[in-house]
Formats: sequence, C-alpha cells, structure tokens
Amino acid sequence: MNKKHTLKNMLMLMVAAVLVFTAACSSGSKNTDKQEGGSNAETVKLTQDDKGWEVDKSPITFDWYINFSWFPNKWGVDSTSKYITEKTGVNINFIVPAGNEAEKMNTMMASGSLPDFITLGWYEDAVKKMIEGDLVLPLNELADKYDPYFYKVTDPAKLSWYKQENGNVYGYPNSSSSPKDYEKFGDNIASSQTFLVRKDMYEALGKPDMRTPEGFLKALDDAKKMFPNVNGQPLIPLGMYDFNDTGNAALQHYIQNFLAIPYEKDGQLYDRNTDPEYVKWLKTMRQANENGLLAKDIFIDKRPQMEEKIAQGRYFAMLYARTDLANQQNALFANDPESIYIAVDGPANANLDQPTLAGPSISGWTVTLISKDVKDKARAIRFLDYLISEEGQHDLFFGKQGETWDNIDGKDQFLPEALELMNKDRGAFDKKYGASHTFWMMMDTNLTPIWSPPAVEPFKQLEDWTFGKTVSLSEFDQINPTGTSPEGIKNTKIDQEFGKVLPKLLLSKSEADFDKVWNDFLKKRDSLGFKEVQAYKQKKYEENVAKLNGAAE
Repeated sequence: MNKKHTLKNMLMLMVAAVLVFTAACSSGSKNTDKQEGGSNAETVKLTQDDKGWEVDKSPITFDWYINFSWFPNKWGVDSTSKYITEKTGVNINFIVPAGNEAEKMNTMMASGSLPDFITLGWYEDAVKKMIEGDLVLPLNELADKYDPYFYKVTDPAKLSWYKQENGNVYGYPNSSSSPKDYEKFGDNIASSQTFLVRKDMYEALGKPDMRTPEGFLKALDDAKKMFPNVNGQPLIPLGMYDFNDTGNAALQHYIQNFLAIPYEKDGQLYDRNTDPEYVKWLKTMRQANENGLLAKDIFIDKRPQMEEKIAQGRYFAMLYARTDLANQQNALFANDPESIYIAVDGPANANLDQPTLAGPSISGWTVTLISKDVKDKARAIRFLDYLISEEGQHDLFFGKQGETWDNIDGKDQFLPEALELMNKDRGAFDKKYGASHTFWMMMDTNLTPIWSPPAVEPFKQLEDWTFGKTVSLSEFDQINPTGTSPEGIKNTKIDQEFGKVLPKLLLSKSEADFDKVWNDFLKKRDSLGFKEVQAYKQKKYEENVAKLNGAAE
C-alpha cells in the first residue's frame, strides 16, 4: 500500500509539473529557450513593447570597429559609458585603424572575419562588399528572432531606405533625417558645411567680400601680406580637407553646394563636375596656387596635422565642417576670443545665389552593421536597439543623472560644472563625462536640438549661419554603383582618376595646361564608362524619388 501510494503521488506530481510547463509555454509570456551563437545563449519570446536588453544584463564585451582613424575615445573611461555598462552589462572594445581606413577594411574583409559591430560611412564601398560577401547579418532577421523592440524604436522610412533587393536590412544610420523629420524638425536642422575665416584677420582686412573669384583671391593675398606669420610659423591662406584616392571633399561637394550647382534638371541627373561655375572656381584655385596662396601643406596633410594647425590658428580661410573643429575652436577661444573662426559667405556663383548646403539626409552619416561572427546575436541586436531607442539616446546624450545632468526647473539639463567644461574644453569633457554624443555611432540628430542647451560662442554663430541655407539631398544618396558590378568597377576607376587629376589641375602652371589636363580627364572618363555609370545613377535616383514619395505619405 505504501509503495502504491508513493507511486501514485509521484505520478500526480509529474502530471502537475507537465501541466504547469505546458501552460507556461502556451501563455505567450516570456519563456526561455536555448539559442545558438551566444555566450549567454538564452532568448525569450518578446513583443515590440518589451525592452529586450533588460532580459540579460550579464557582463559581455563586444568588439566595435570604427572606420575613422581620428576617433580618439575609449569606452569605460568616462562616467557615461561606465553608466551604460552598469545598466546593460555591455562593455565595448573599440577598434580604430591606425592608418588608411580603406586598407584596414579590405584586410578585415579578406580575412573573412569581422569584429562584432562595424561602423563606417554609408558611402563606403565596403558596405556593399560586406553585404555581398555574407559577412554581416540582416538586422530584421535578428529582430524577428531575438528582439521585436527593434521595430518600435527604428524609423520605418529608414528601414525602407536601407532595404536590399533580398528584402533584408543590414545597417542602421546615425545623423539621419527622413522626409517626416524635415517636416517635424526642419526649422532646427542645420548644416555642418561652412566657409570659415579667422575672425580677427578677416575684420582687420575690412570684412572683404569673398564670393567672387576676384574678391576671394584678393582676400587670400591681403591676408598673407598682412599676416605672413602666426606665432612664428607661416600663415596658410586657405585650408581644406585632405586629398585622398578620389579627390577632396572641400573641392567637390562642399564648393559645389556653395555655388548652388543643381543635382538635377527636369528630372535628369546633372553633371555637376562639368558645370561652368564649378570649372571656373577650380581655375580660381589654380590661380591661387600660381599666386603662392596654396601652401604645400594642404596637399599632404591629413586630419591630425590639420587639427594641430587649426588649433594654432594658422589658416586664414577654410572650406570645412564647423563640427569638425569644435575642440580647436574651444582652444582658440580660451586663448583669444578674437582668434576664433567664424562663418561667412564664401565662393558663390555668378548670380551670387544663396548656397544649398547639405543637411542630414535619410542616409545619415554612418551605418552600423552586425558581423556574422558576432559573439552573441541576441545581446548584439538588443544592445543596438537600446542605443537607437529614445532611452538610449537620452543616456548617451546626458549621461548619468546626478553626475552630468539633472531635472532642473522641469527640464533635463546638464549640471553647471559639466556644461562649463563642455563649452570650455570638449576633449576634456569627453574623457570625464563622455556625454553629448561622445559616442556618436547611433546618434539621432533630430533629438539633439530638443535636449541641447542653447548654443553659445564660439559655436553659435557658426550654426546660426547655416539656418535657412540647409536642404535635404536624400534623393541623391546611394545612387553611385558600388561593389564588383560592372558599373561599380567603372565608377571606382572614374573616381580614382579624378583623385589623380584634381591636384594636377590646381598645380597646373597655366590655364592652358589646366584645360589640357581637364579635357584629357573628360576623354578618359568617357572611355572608362561614364555613360553607363550615369545611366545606373539615373535609375537609382528615380527609385529614390519613388521611395521618398512613399515614405512621405
């Protein structure tokens, strides 16, 4: 009897356990299953309203590759990144190329193994190559399996924009503005593109008009004569971005936007590079070199050398992004408020039309992808979703409450000591606090103006100058053929040919020599397949217009 009674009790307990387990599995609540590919290999059945990152906060370190050699920051040094690691369990090991970014990317791709996360410009050929080579994972598939919260925090228009022909999305952008963002935030959208002059020198010259070739050359010449040296070193009359394999950003998109050269006419892509106004200004740059106004430095310096010279105030004028000299501007302001750089009207077309400066586009600035070799798929997509979410954005922007910010007068604001350091020494602020998007990989620039304290000098004038001149150029993004397609190979060769020709144009000894180099390039461009490339771009442009029209509805 006792044995039978015991057996009966055991059977009843087993049945009860099975019933409980079955009920739990069928309830749709958060249940735990084993998954492949993770150090903490657990996932849960979540809804779009569930924050997946809260499920597992055990310690994990991801390797995150940033394809910008100038990126200086380390995770875990400042209070913000320490706070996020404490909150999520995620630590980051940043990997930054020591030299040429393209070479580093090519080496990593050739190895077939990539770090967990990869952030690079959306315009980089490597994006397409990683997707074509199955080196990165579809974010939508990761979201479907591990974290539906992805669909709550991402913008459908941006997902549609980055959707590939196979229906998958592999990267998500930062600094991206969709058509609806422009409708909602348009008045607060600024451009980073500026023509800068050193304030004290410009005012000493009588604030010359530099919009025409004649006025431009005269101002550079007058500056060189009046200020031949800066603290014992030669003045550099004109600064610009570094020359690379495909040209120079300042002498391509920047100056073309200042000249208000259209991207299309009557629905057909316009060849901006052969626009008479653009060619005229390239010849103006050639004349500047002949007049001794282009220092040799600009042909060889990379960004670290440029930043050092900006901090020394050695440039008189610059075609440069205002956001790229924040640290140097602060140093100049601290030393002498009159030695800072200010934005003024720069090169213009013959009609002196207002510039059409690039604002944030739907493509954004960079995209972030997750490698097929990621050590934990679930944790990776959940951490990415946290960073994209408004909560994550708030944490990255403000840092830890009580250390960097607090709610003051009903509004979240930086504490006075943090704000003072940010305005005084951005580099020191980054190292101590790490807030205000020190870690900009998933930065949402539509939220930033809402949270940001009012701009102060020496930055306010630079930002204010761009308002009203900023336009969305989204429909012209991602129209260049990339990868190993026939058009992609042709486009790469054409771009690299222009990269070789551009410095030759500026260094030409006469206008006749310039014309010969230029005409030879146009012939070479045609022989490399320019018409086929343009046809490809036209098709992509028309697809973009249709995409954006759909997103705006």
